[in-house]
Amino acid sequence: MNYPDSVHFLYALGNEIQTAKFGLERIRATLEALGRPQDRLRFIHVAGTNGKGSVCAMIESALRAEGLRTGLFTSPHLAEPTERIRIAGRPVEAGQFAGAFNRVHRGAEKLLTAGAIDFHPTYFETVTAMAMLIFAEEGVDRVVLEVGLGGRLDATNVVTPELCVITPVDFDHEAFLGKSLESIAREKAGILKAGVPAVFAEQRPEAAGVLEDRAAALGIAVTRTTNWRTRELEMDARGSRFVLTNGSSLHIHCGLAGEHQVSNAVTAAVALLRLGTSHHAIEAGIAAAEWPGRLERVRVHPEIILDGAHNPAGARALAAYIDRFYAGRCVRLIYGAMRDKAIAEMSGLLFPRAQQVVVTAPKQARAFSPEAMREVSDHPNLSTAPTIESALELVRDASPTDVIFITGSLFLVAEARAILTNEGAL
Repeated sequence: MNYPDSVHFLYALGNEIQTAKFGLERIRATLEALGRPQDRLRFIHVAGTNGKGSVCAMIESALRAEGLRTGLFTSPHLAEPTERIRIAGRPVEAGQFAGAFNRVHRGAEKLLTAGAIDFHPTYFETVTAMAMLIFAEEGVDRVVLEVGLGGRLDATNVVTPELCVITPVDFDHEAFLGKSLESIAREKAGILKAGVPAVFAEQRPEAAGVLEDRAAALGIAVTRTTNWRTRELEMDARGSRFVLTNGSSLHIHCGLAGEHQVSNAVTAAVALLRLGTSHHAIEAGIAAAEWPGRLERVRVHPEIILDGAHNPAGARALAAYIDRFYAGRCVRLIYGAMRDKAIAEMSGLLFPRAQQVVVTAPKQARAFSPEAMREVSDHPNLSTAPTIESALELVRDASPTDVIFITGSLFLVAEARAILTNEGAL
């Protein structure tokens, strides 16, 4: 299959969340048939609820600044599935993506015919196997590997990494991971392995207890970011600067916006120190890291900021960002989310901070109906729009001093980004 055909087939496998089939049997059998490419690679494995993508981006950028040839595997993508598999900071070419897909697909068909697996590997399992193939064939020095969902039974959990990193654990995907922080933390802790050191970001007490107990049971060495201190912190709407100290000092400039990115930068820096990365590479890599769609400003007059705040923790971070940097400004909010999200909680955090709310829906079958939002929110200036294009029309009268936030789902952010990064749109 060519690239469009391979993407069509992947999408036909079904939504990554709805069609998740937990268990490692299929991915293990698939990788075994492909010659176990993961065994030729060195990994940093990153799990958590929020911040894991940003932490991965910072770690990968710093390893590249150290002179290493890197692989980066993240999800979801914004524009093209090729974004999920990056070599030396760049998405793989469409032809390479399609070639890896064909090899994985052929292997899966043979396994199905032989009765060795029960189903074709899922979208996420297929792309995970493709990434392992590509990284091994490219001979990368290190792979920064982001967990997709949970950890214990996630398709990425077939590797034995050099380091495990767990970012803050919070509520998300409760239908799959459990309805308590303890149960969610147990799933995230499933990436921990005997003999593999770990870095833990600061955690809520319920999650911290679970992670610490698992680490103790495995007898692994844990480095905790809470043992480090930040001083001389300066923040603005575009990023932060601070000094990170624990005996030695790092001068960090983080170009990712939001107070939460300070803690993400600390987590990345501590993980990199645990890997033996030089101070210069850590500082340069974190400064150069990019993570689109997360408090990303794409227009200036008026400001338009995209943020994939798709769960309560993300909504809290966005609310804090608005309070800190946009108090007193006219805030307009375009919001669209998936039905399985904590919509009442997230809208309760975000809508009161906006003078105008436009509720729309990403072009996804799981999207929450904009009209149903009137039963959830009593915001006095709430309107609905069927698409992001029509939602943007409803904020076209914004003055140059207003700020427009587009949030609620990375699917919506991706659609908006495709429009707004084209010159002349809006």
